[in-house]
Amino acid sequence: MSKTVQQPIDYEQKYRKLIITCSIIIPLAVAALFGIKIKGADFSFLPPIYATINGITAMVLVISLMAIKNKLITMHQRLNTLAVILSCAFLVMYVLYHITSEETKYGDINHDGTRDAAETLAVGGLRYLYFVLLVSHIALSVIIIPFVLFTYVKGMSMKVPSHKKLARVTYPMWLYVAISGVVVYLMLSPYYK
Repeated sequence: MSKTVQQPIDYEQKYRKLIITCSIIIPLAVAALFGIKIKGADFSFLPPIYATINGITAMVLVISLMAIKNKLITMHQRLNTLAVILSCAFLVMYVLYHITSEETKYGDINHDGTRDAAETLAVGGLRYLYFVLLVSHIALSVIIIPFVLFTYVKGMSMKVPSHKKLARVTYPMWLYVAISGVVVYLMLSPYYK
């Protein structure tokens, strides 16, 4: 009786077209949704929740890195799966909030939906830091989608050399997106209605 060794499933080939499609459709759909406002639904409670999810994602990513450095492969895989799930939950909540709520303007101290000259002066140079963080966070959150998905499927397919090579690029970007999301929320939170 000969034993056959089961080869790992090649998730990368199996999901390649889906990953590419998601990497295009998700940013376009999110951008399109910003033109839609659903009245009557109140999801104004979501920003602190999705900011917390970003913070948890960052912690999960750090623990995942420590796990793989200690050769805890199964733990590393499970943590990365959790990080992907958390990122998906963030995206759903982010979209729900933005399609049901008016835009919050950084520096809108009196919460009237505009930032006048006095309010702009009051927030000073921090406004520039906020916008740099916000723009880099948004840009990388779009760019990161295919990186995360391809890195994830390479890992699940046990394509270790190519997974490690791609993870060296993906990890710092994903960690930055998670941490900068929390910082952007903390900077914007005094101006929520």
